[in-house]
Amino acid sequence: MNTAMSNQILIKKPVGNLKERNRRHSLRISLLFIISSLLFSVAPLTSCTDWLDVLPNNEQVTDDYWKSKEDVEAVIASGYYYMRQCVPQIVKWGELRGGAIYTLNSGDAKLQDFNMTSSHSLCDWSNVYKVIGLANSVIMYAPGVDDDTYYDAIRNSHLAEAYFLRDYCFLLLVKNYRDVPMVLQAYVNDQASFDLAKSSEQEILARIKEDIKTILATGAAKGTYEEEWATKGRATKWALYALMADACLWSEDYDQCIEYCNLILNATDAFRPAFMSNTNDWFTMFYPGNSNESIFELNWDYAANQETNNFASLFTPTGSPALRPTPRAMERMKAETQLLKDQGLTEDGRMGRMLLNTYVPDNGQPNAWQVSNQLYIWKYYGTDVPDITGGARVYQDANFIIYRVAEIMLMKAQALTMKGEGSWAEAVQLINRIRQRALLEPMDTSNLDELTLLEEILDQKELEFMAEGKRWYDLLWFGRIGNHKYKSQFISKVVEGNETTNQQWILSVLQDENAWYLPVPQADIEHNKLLEQNPYYGTAK
Repeated sequence: MNTAMSNQILIKKPVGNLKERNRRHSLRISLLFIISSLLFSVAPLTSCTDWLDVLPNNEQVTDDYWKSKEDVEAVIASGYYYMRQCVPQIVKWGELRGGAIYTLNSGDAKLQDFNMTSSHSLCDWSNVYKVIGLANSVIMYAPGVDDDTYYDAIRNSHLAEAYFLRDYCFLLLVKNYRDVPMVLQAYVNDQASFDLAKSSEQEILARIKEDIKTILATGAAKGTYEEEWATKGRATKWALYALMADACLWSEDYDQCIEYCNLILNATDAFRPAFMSNTNDWFTMFYPGNSNESIFELNWDYAANQETNNFASLFTPTGSPALRPTPRAMERMKAETQLLKDQGLTEDGRMGRMLLNTYVPDNGQPNAWQVSNQLYIWKYYGTDVPDITGGARVYQDANFIIYRVAEIMLMKAQALTMKGEGSWAEAVQLINRIRQRALLEPMDTSNLDELTLLEEILDQKELEFMAEGKRWYDLLWFGRIGNHKYKSQFISKVVEGNETTNQQWILSVLQDENAWYLPVPQADIEHNKLLEQNPYYGTAK
């Protein structure tokens, strides 16, 4: 067996006091599609929490590993850890082709310029498959754990987390590659074949939906956890509802999308996720995080655990950040802020969502936001006021939000729009709740049609979720729906925002719908004889 196909998982018990974060555990994973066997030094998952206090001794995670519920919890914890390692890739995949965020890094610019090759590092899907592999091992082995304290409710709750992790990753892969290998086995022994062909997008989406319905039917997916951070930082029934709504919207199953959105929006549980309608509360989603509006987010906490994210390399609020708003996006931000000023609202540097989203260097000018040719993403750096003097975080440990209620509202608005004119009034109501929080007037409905309504939703999502890894998928969904009836409008939106390559090149490339997706990593093509390259890239690219 070559090193790419080595299949062991090793979890090493930390030593010392976990709550002081002097302990670390090592996790060695090599699954299908991982190019080399690595020994990973894994930091504990997140904030001070008893569920990570007990980890197994040094053992191979093979058939003989699974003895107790703590063994299962250790593997789930590692799944969240590796999901956090995916965040830079999640951000770049979701932003660099969308025209709102761009990079001057020549390597990463190949993604935003639709000039990728199969050997490019941004095509590497191995970290995503690591999460899938860990989830698969829980799904395969947790049901057989013989532990008198491992009650069915706990076991099924663990399975709910594993299914969420696996199916979120599958949906992420589908959005980026379309057809991918649907790995459903835990590769922890030598009995399984390492050659696996791609499954179709339709097959994978059907599996995601089946998984979620099956696990929700057990009633074991939690609404809350014992510790506050875990209610937002571990998968709950709310996270499963959001993922299901996302998968249904992507597959144009609008009735089911609305159904699962409603399970969140119409919930009456005391600790349900809820839209925060007060503009002044908007920034609390990012500082301190784990807000009421959050459904699922990945947690870091330096004060408690000496954990930092790697956002400094992406969004540094001075100098030359790796990722920055495009000039087009900056003009949209300024236009929204100017509109608020024209309505008589007082400009204090914190007006509306856009100046909460971004840091504006003052350059000694009272209205620097109007003339600045560079805005910086601030939501991951600030504590409230968009002023780097006194307002910046001491440590770079902002959480990364995967789903929040505002997105569910706009998903539902998208689905309602596609159901026809009879549903548009409700879609407008949802859009206006987003606009109202941004201090904007209700949208103009005097000349409403499907395209106008969809473009308004896309505009609101662009501003609301700036740098949250959403923009490209929103545009791609727009280009795909209704048998690509808005293909030309989709391509125009991509071209408008691109800053780094010839527009005619993008116009030409995007005519081929296969170019909307990434190439399969070349190393995996070489190691898996059943794996075929995505059509646009052929065998040589």
